[in-house]
Amino acid sequence: MGRPRVAVLTGLVVGTLALSACGGGEADNALTWYINPDDGGQATIAQQCSDASGGRYTIETSLLPSDAASQREQLARRLAAGDKSLDIMSLDPPFIPELAEPGFLAPIPEDVVERTTENVVEGALAGATWKDELVTVPFWANTQILWYRTSVAEAAGLDMTQPVTWDQLMEAAESQDKALGVQGAQAESMTVWVNALVESAGGSIIVDPEATADEIELGLDSEAGTEAARIISTIGREGLGGPSLPTQNENASLIGFQGDSGSFMVNYPFVWPATSGAVEAGTLDQEVLDDIGWAVFPRVTEDQESAPPLGGINLGVGAESEKQDLAFEAVECIVSVENQAEYFVTNGNPPSNTEAYEDPRIEESFPMATTIRDSLQIAAPRPQTPFYNEVSTGIQQTWAPPSAVDPDTTPGSSSTFITQVLRGERLL
Repeated sequence: MGRPRVAVLTGLVVGTLALSACGGGEADNALTWYINPDDGGQATIAQQCSDASGGRYTIETSLLPSDAASQREQLARRLAAGDKSLDIMSLDPPFIPELAEPGFLAPIPEDVVERTTENVVEGALAGATWKDELVTVPFWANTQILWYRTSVAEAAGLDMTQPVTWDQLMEAAESQDKALGVQGAQAESMTVWVNALVESAGGSIIVDPEATADEIELGLDSEAGTEAARIISTIGREGLGGPSLPTQNENASLIGFQGDSGSFMVNYPFVWPATSGAVEAGTLDQEVLDDIGWAVFPRVTEDQESAPPLGGINLGVGAESEKQDLAFEAVECIVSVENQAEYFVTNGNPPSNTEAYEDPRIEESFPMATTIRDSLQIAAPRPQTPFYNEVSTGIQQTWAPPSAVDPDTTPGSSSTFITQVLRGERLL
């Protein structure tokens, strides 16, 4: 680990020793599962698995903060302080290397690895791995797909049964005087967009993920980085993302997509239940829902498959947990095919296991489920590094707003900035 991260973890330990006694039940077989906010699905699964265990264990859920950054901070503090209550944790994939590198996560038994990786999509496996070892168990996986208004695509002459490129979408939106739905805010969504473009162009933001902070090499200042900057810059400077692009997040881009200026949008599966719900509530016309189509994330070049964004949640077991055997037993129950299918139908979070997509309820609730599954097979995780926070924040500060991105200078200047931050020469 590089010096900046050591300093951070030292501070976390000093500032949070009092947390080590927090959480967890008093019973010997009571497990605490720290969960991210959802619609109650994880709590339901916890109860079902507790009941199914026949008394071997009970799972008590403890709610983490609503945003991923705060979740990371709380878990890192507790893990650094040696908190024994962290039996099971719902973890955002980008933060897994930061927790795995210092040994905060318990090693997964080989038999558990074998059972929990069978039929799991490639993207989820990549996001659960560090240094070629599975360090967390994939639970549910998320990805962005390309949503489009069929009327706009037809008017522009696009064949959406074939892969489309960003250049084709930009040309189509401009010719129809419509707006592209992308997320241009200075937020995590910008890192998601930049990473997907760079990976789709055949590059990687980080060349050597396992390197220390002093030696890490970035791949932004490259042909792939230049292509990513060209696309973002064109959308920003030519107004193709609409006037609200600099502050636009996933929800804002959905609202624009549902309006008269909607054309094409990259966004997560929540788009479908959100739009269907608006129709049922009478706030959106049925014809809007009927006009929506879907496809895999757009390509950067015609001859290279895209690398869609990867999100979701993996399950980790704390290295200081005194109930690791029971915790892994519970994890296997949580990620069962049946629970993943149920969680998708009730909470809208796609399964990481391809078998779950065979549940007939899924296609009924999410007609684009096959596209989501196919996208997850080729999805690329965000930079896998213990220094993800520094890398992501550095990208957000240098690639936003889109109109300020310059293909000739942004890849190089952002690479220099992030490298200097990692070496302690500049502050975020």
